[in-house]
Amino acid sequence: MGKTRTQLLRSTYSRRVSGAYGRVLVVDDNKVIRQLIRVNLELEGFEVVTAADGVECLDLVHEVRPDVVTLDVVMPRLDGIQTAARLRADPRTERLPVAVISACTPYEVDSGVAAGVDAFLAKPFDPRELVRMVRRLARRGEAPVPLDGRRGAGTAGSATG
Repeated sequence: MGKTRTQLLRSTYSRRVSGAYGRVLVVDDNKVIRQLIRVNLELEGFEVVTAADGVECLDLVHEVRPDVVTLDVVMPRLDGIQTAARLRADPRTERLPVAVISACTPYEVDSGVAAGVDAFLAKPFDPRELVRMVRRLARRGEAPVPLDGRRGAGTAGSATG
C-alpha cells in the first residue's frame, strides 16, 4: 500500500534532538537570512543561536559556547571580517571554526583568510552546501590543512573545501 504516515513524516521532516550535531552561532544583520540558515540547520539536528552583528556575536560567544560560528561580512557596528579577527585573537575562541556566508568577493575571501576564516559559502547558497560545511566544521579540526598552511585557504566559494 505504500509508506505509513510516520515514514512519510520522517522522510519530509528530518529534525533530530536539538543540538545532536552541535551548536551554531549564526551572525547576519538580515533577519530573513538568519532565519533561513537557522531553519536549515535545525532541520538537520543543530542547535542554533542567532546574532544580528559582530558586537552581539562577541557578547554571546562565551555564553553560548558554539561549535561553529557563521558570519556575514557586511554588518553594522562590527563586520564579519573584524569579528573573525577578534575571535582568533581571543585564546578562548582562537580555535573555534568560523565560516563566512556572504557574497565571497575576492576581497572578502582574501580578508577572511588573513583573519583566520576556515570556510566560505557564497550567497545565494544551496542549503545542502550550508549543512555540509557546518557539519564538516563542527567535527572540530577534521578539515584537511591546506597545502600552503593558511587557515581557510582553498575553500573560497566552496562549502566542501
